[in-house]
Amino acid sequence: MTVTTPRGFRAAGVAAGLKTSGAADLALVVNDGPDAGIAGVFTANRVKAAPVLWTQQVVRGGVVRAVVLNSGGANACTGPAGFQDTHATAEHTAAALTSVSPRLMLGAGEVAICSTGLIGERLPMQKLLPGVRSAIRGLGRDGGTAAAEAIMTTDTCPKTTVARGSGWTVGGMAKGAGMLAPAMATMLCVLTTDAVAGPEALDAALRAATRVTFDRIDSDGCMSTNDTVLLLSSGASGVEPTAAELTAAVTAACHDLAQQLIADAEGATKQIAIDVVGAATEADAVEVGRSVARNNLVKTALFGNDPNWGRILAAVGTTAAAFEPDGVDVAVNGIWVCRSGAAAEDRAKVDLSGRDVSIRIDLHAGSSAATIWTNDLSHAYVHENSAYSS
Repeated sequence: MTVTTPRGFRAAGVAAGLKTSGAADLALVVNDGPDAGIAGVFTANRVKAAPVLWTQQVVRGGVVRAVVLNSGGANACTGPAGFQDTHATAEHTAAALTSVSPRLMLGAGEVAICSTGLIGERLPMQKLLPGVRSAIRGLGRDGGTAAAEAIMTTDTCPKTTVARGSGWTVGGMAKGAGMLAPAMATMLCVLTTDAVAGPEALDAALRAATRVTFDRIDSDGCMSTNDTVLLLSSGASGVEPTAAELTAAVTAACHDLAQQLIADAEGATKQIAIDVVGAATEADAVEVGRSVARNNLVKTALFGNDPNWGRILAAVGTTAAAFEPDGVDVAVNGIWVCRSGAAAEDRAKVDLSGRDVSIRIDLHAGSSAATIWTNDLSHAYVHENSAYSS
């Protein structure tokens, strides 16, 4: 159930000393397959970390043999020196891998870099580079779990997945528990496949998948500087799936990881699915769902087990979506507490004692729909983000 489940991949996770806790903080994923296709999506934040800027260039080259990921430092807002640190990491990784696996013969431009952690501080290269060498020594087909653990920050558990095609597989790992908002991609994620697929096919599948998965989770409305999702292909299965088959498997893997991210959101006690139906367009449905997901009054009400549909309706009303205010219906956990913009069933019937919450909003304005996933706003979220620098 990891990035090394597809054939042609090895991984490792080690403690390089970047985290003061001494926990694992550096991961390496290597593609040994006959192919080395790559696709990626990245944060839309105008403030981008050095590894994002570097890896965007690498992805445009269409070939990636290795991905280095570190926690314990974002290498964001570190200026030209921070970018040079990223470049040096790629050069060091390429040279070290080539020395132990001459058949790879890779250059720095075939090494993607991802970082996560505190913004504004340079990485301790005297620790990171030896950590890369340690990770290379530890590479193995069973290293996927260790790699997933090494990229955790405030995550309480590693996040991995597998989706299977006919004779080929997609594997993945992700990290993320805070600063989860879309455009693109809300966290660090590496997906691998042993399917035969070139960069264009990978890019189409990844963008289709992220649009309805990672781009639809919205924990706290805060967009990171480091968000990166990469999809690597080894071609080791010898099977070339159709575009639809590849997209379906990549989407399944992304959906699973996205749900794990929301389930582990900082301080969350509720996992909330906001289904918007009857919208004039899909964009309207997404806008309405996101407005509710980001509304602190809605989120705190749900933390307090209060089915306050008035707050939901008020959040819907802040959007530019097409609807008539006296035509909107709202259900919370299956109880239609609002019909035609007014009170309906007794809100006391709504059971919010469990962790899972469903909100259904019918705009009665068309036939389009979308789902946004979010979580509640708790005391623990405030504590986590006041006591931890990120």
